[in-house]
Amino acid sequence: MHIRMASPEIEALTQALARLPGLGPRSARRAVLHLLKKRETALTPLLRALETVNERLSTCSTCGNVDTSDPCAICADPRRDQRSLCVVEEVADLWALERSRLFPGRFHVLGGRLSALEGVRPEDLSVDRLVARISGGGIDEVVLATNATLEGQTTAHYIAERLESFPIRLTRLAHGLPVGGELDYLDEGTLAQALRARRPID
Repeated sequence: MHIRMASPEIEALTQALARLPGLGPRSARRAVLHLLKKRETALTPLLRALETVNERLSTCSTCGNVDTSDPCAICADPRRDQRSLCVVEEVADLWALERSRLFPGRFHVLGGRLSALEGVRPEDLSVDRLVARISGGGIDEVVLATNATLEGQTTAHYIAERLESFPIRLTRLAHGLPVGGELDYLDEGTLAQALRARRPID
């Protein structure tokens, strides 16, 4: 027997939050209680922000990023290096790299990765749009920043083949031991990649 602890509206809000990544039913209940308790300082601003984003949300027609403008803030920024392009699988990867503030160029979001198991083919990704961007000229380096998974490496290899005829420098993110990582805690794939990518000591 299901015991309802709140009104249907509050239950619906709790269930909606529980569907978000990283939030289960218990965390969602805590979040709802916080929002209800701090209505003026938490709930109302959250509702306003959600409504604004919902009204203005768009996908950048240049790179595939999600933003409230098209082109997105990154593509529209004249300070970015237009000659370097970083290719990522998903918007989350773009945001992760952008948080590091280490890449000065622009991005291209593929919208996924090649996967025979999931039925994702090259035409399901924005590879043709990537090729078109590079065909337009002005790009010297393409950084393949796909994930260090079998699918990510397959995707990077496919893109490298598609771009081999262009006069660009094609690079790949290094994979291996994380800074501060202990060998005992690393998975076999990471260790194997670190061994394959070993280099002489300076």
